[in-house]
Amino acid sequence: MSPTEIVLIVLVVLVVAAAVPVIWVASRRRALRSRFGPEYERLVAEQESRAAAERELRERERRHAALTLTPLDAESRERYAADWEEIQARFVDSPGEAVGAADDLVTRLIAERGYPTGAYDERLAHLSVEHARTLDHYREAHDIQLRNARGEADTEQLRQAVVHYRALFAELLGEDPVRQQPAPDAAHQHDGRHDGQHDGRHDGATAGTRPPTAQPRPETPQDVSSR
Repeated sequence: MSPTEIVLIVLVVLVVAAAVPVIWVASRRRALRSRFGPEYERLVAEQESRAAAERELRERERRHAALTLTPLDAESRERYAADWEEIQARFVDSPGEAVGAADDLVTRLIAERGYPTGAYDERLAHLSVEHARTLDHYREAHDIQLRNARGEADTEQLRQAVVHYRALFAELLGEDPVRQQPAPDAAHQHDGRHDGQHDGRHDGATAGTRPPTAQPRPETPQDVSSR
């Protein structure tokens, strides 16, 4: 092997050795951005550097891995769905109380799933690992609930709080908390009305409901009141 060939081999080895850490860092960064989504960008903006934000996110993953998370059984999901419908019905007459009850119910669900429910910031950190895309809903709802406790939230803000709470609630529950209405039977589908017409009495019962997705559209309290 000539000296030139040896030099070329050494250069290739050095280039590869230098590239490996860069590729590794880039791969970990892509994984964090994919997992945390908007939470990644939020933390990068808040921290002193991107590296510091990524260290924090990896620490969240480490703490999250130590948790023992428990999926809900069918009976528990049914109970929580019934509690949620009761809260939405209560909103019509007592919106402030309904928002406070929604906050309590979400906290109970978080605890039953196996997440710590101590300090609010700690709660957010644990939830961000698997629920980062609905975390802003929880932040917005929590902020409104704090204003509600001070008597500073108006009815529209309280309505928005219920909407925001429902987004995280549905994701933790694993399904939309508003139960689907049974489909009408054939005898009621053609009761003398022309095709294309419908009976408005069913609109309120089904408004805002659809098969659950990763982030379902929450039903508003107006939907409840229109039933």
